[in-house]
Amino acid sequence: MNFLEYLHSNAGPLTEQAIGHIRVVGISVGIALVLGCALGVVAHRSALLRPAILTVSSTLLTIPSLALFALAIPLFGLGTPPTVVALVLYALLPIVRNTVAGLGSVDRAMLRSARGMGMGPWRRFIRIELPLAWPVALTGVRVSTQIVVGIAAIAALVNGPGLGNEIFRGLRSLGSPFALNFVLGGTLGIVVVALLFDATFVLLRRITTPRGIR
Repeated sequence: MNFLEYLHSNAGPLTEQAIGHIRVVGISVGIALVLGCALGVVAHRSALLRPAILTVSSTLLTIPSLALFALAIPLFGLGTPPTVVALVLYALLPIVRNTVAGLGSVDRAMLRSARGMGMGPWRRFIRIELPLAWPVALTGVRVSTQIVVGIAAIAALVNGPGLGNEIFRGLRSLGSPFALNFVLGGTLGIVVVALLFDATFVLLRRITTPRGIR
C-alpha cells in the first residue's frame, strides 16, 4: 500500500486525531494566554517580581518533554489532563516575554498625556496600553502555539489525544511495510495543523489590531 492509498483508507482516523490535536492545543494555548498575559502584566508592573517570573517561565521550557509528561502522570493521571498541563507550561515563556516587551514598548509620553486628561490606571491600560501591546503579545501566542503543536505529539506516550498516536503507531511497527506510512501520516497531519493555526493567527492579528498600528 503506497502513501496515497494509506491516506485515503485512513482519512477518518487521521481526521479524528487531527481534531483531537487541534482541541488539546487550543485549550492549552487558551489557558496559557490568560496565565501568560497576567504574569506578563505583573512582570511589567513589578521590577522586583520580573526576574523571578521570567526565570521560572524560561526554566519550564528547558524541561525535557518526556520528563515533564512523566512527572505529570502521578498528579493528573493519563490522557488529556497531563497533556494540557504540560503544554500550558511550555507555552508560557513566549507569551510572558512578549507581553512584557509589548507593554514596555508603549510610549511613556502618551501615557502621561492620558493621565493628564484624567484617565485612571485601568482605563489607560484598556484603552492605550493593551491595544498598543497586543500585536507583540499576539506574536508570543503565535510562537507558543507552534511550539506546543509539535510537543503535543509526545503526549501519545501518556495516552493523550492527537496525531502523535499515529507516529508512535509507526514506531511500534518498525520493520513492517506500513510503518513509514504511519509516521509520515502523523507528521504530515501535524504540519497541516501548524499551518492552520498560523493562518488563523495571521487573520486574528489583522482583525484585532487597531488599523493605525497595523
